Amino acid sequence: MNKLSLLATVAAVAVAVAGVAGPARADLLDDIMKAKKIRIATDLAIPPSGMVDGQMKPTGSDVETAQLLAKDWGLELEFVQTTGATRIPNVQTGKADLIVSTLSVTPERAKVIDFTKAYAALQSVVGCLKSLPVKDWPDLKGKPIAVSRGTTQDTTLTNMKDRDLRIARFDDDATMVTAAVSGQADCIATSATIVNQIGVKNPARAFEPKVTITTFDLAMGVKQGEPRLVEKLNEWIATNLKNGKLNAIYERFHGSALPDSMRG
Repeated sequence: MNKLSLLATVAAVAVAVAGVAGPARADLLDDIMKAKKIRIATDLAIPPSGMVDGQMKPTGSDVETAQLLAKDWGLELEFVQTTGATRIPNVQTGKADLIVSTLSVTPERAKVIDFTKAYAALQSVVGCLKSLPVKDWPDLKGKPIAVSRGTTQDTTLTNMKDRDLRIARFDDDATMVTAAVSGQADCIATSATIVNQIGVKNPARAFEPKVTITTFDLAMGVKQGEPRLVEKLNEWIATNLKNGKLNAIYERFHGSALPDSMRG
């Protein structure tokens, strides 16, 4: 072996040894358990999934789901306030460990984050004032429809090029609902639960679901490359669907049970 070949061989061996001897990177599940705290991104402005009560404490179905998870794992819970548009960036940048915030599973989102199995479901609809004669998509032609920016409703309606829909975008669900309550919007695209909340806030402007967009599975979101965390979350979700705790939370806030297929 000549000197040049010998040096190349030594260098290759050194690189291989360095790779083996280097410190292993602790994954996110290890980091969470070591810190004894979990940071969960939850929108507190989308009742009844996330909101604050009269004492300004977080409450709602997603809030109680997050609280149950933290309790079961023996962790301190830190809520990271978010909106529909900032949920995914929060986990991508490490600001939050996971998302529990009406996050529906879509192919587009699955390209940038990893999902757990579904823990709840969401019926996505276009809701309008009860007095409006809307029964199907043609009846919505030319009518402004308010959406929360960055949500699946925003994406879905934007892609319906042939429907001739007029979309009015708001920064979050809270401002979209305010627009409906105050008379700025007569139709909104969101969950059926949120549609039904408008009449509670202003009985003179009661809304009702008019057209169903789709029914989404709601899952927890985690940044890509954390399989151990996803596996542990899936085990927790399966356990709490089977024992009925997640269904009880959902029923308490949404007034209906989770789909039979989800409860097992």
